[in-house]
Amino acid sequence: MMTTTLIPATRLYALESLAEIRKSWRLPQFILPTILLPVAFYGLFAIAMGDGDTSTAAYALATFGVFAAIGPSLFGFGVGVADERAANLIELKRVSPLPGGAYIAGKIAASVLFTGVAVLAIYALGTLAGGVRLSAERWFVLLTIHLASVAPFALIGLGVGMRMTAKGAVAAANFLFLGFAVLGGLWFPIDSLPDWLRMLAWITPSWHLGELALMAIGLPRANGALLHAGVLVAMTAGAAVFAASGWRRSAF
Repeated sequence: MMTTTLIPATRLYALESLAEIRKSWRLPQFILPTILLPVAFYGLFAIAMGDGDTSTAAYALATFGVFAAIGPSLFGFGVGVADERAANLIELKRVSPLPGGAYIAGKIAASVLFTGVAVLAIYALGTLAGGVRLSAERWFVLLTIHLASVAPFALIGLGVGMRMTAKGAVAAANFLFLGFAVLGGLWFPIDSLPDWLRMLAWITPSWHLGELALMAIGLPRANGALLHAGVLVAMTAGAAVFAASGWRRSAF
């Protein structure tokens, strides 16, 4: 009895994830900002403008890995969900046998996969052109942080996508995309920003993730890992409430 109910559900989740990955891969407007942009920015700011400084390449590798998670999450969830709402695709799936969880799982799978592709490209560039060298344990911890970065941004994106029109979601995603990058210190250290902007960094998940990533490569930071992790858990929980309340507006 358990086998007959488990296998079809598992297959539905896998098929929906595969369909979402294929759909996203065929959209240049999704691939460009989510995969190519973080890699290109890392190559420009950390490698080309870094003048061969290995420490700069390593620092930027940690922060740009977090940046690479923002695009697939905000655009895949925020803009993607808003577009599908406008096309009544969510309502169509609602009356189909597809479990509601499979729809979310498919978008998470696509976000994690494309984040992983961008992150691994950044790692390769940092190693080959930037001279970055880390132990296997540090690479593993860093990759875990970068892939886990999808969670808060995906939940924020889902909440935005369930509340806004397609055009509104594009504007909101771009605003959040740039805001999280700048205030999170992902493109350059926030020490160069005014004091009031540096204070805003505390309310961005990108800054806390960036600090954890920098610790993962062995750089000392002003605050401990437990503090950043605790704030991130609270932020992710708040983002989950935001996403769930929006999801109930058109739940399966």
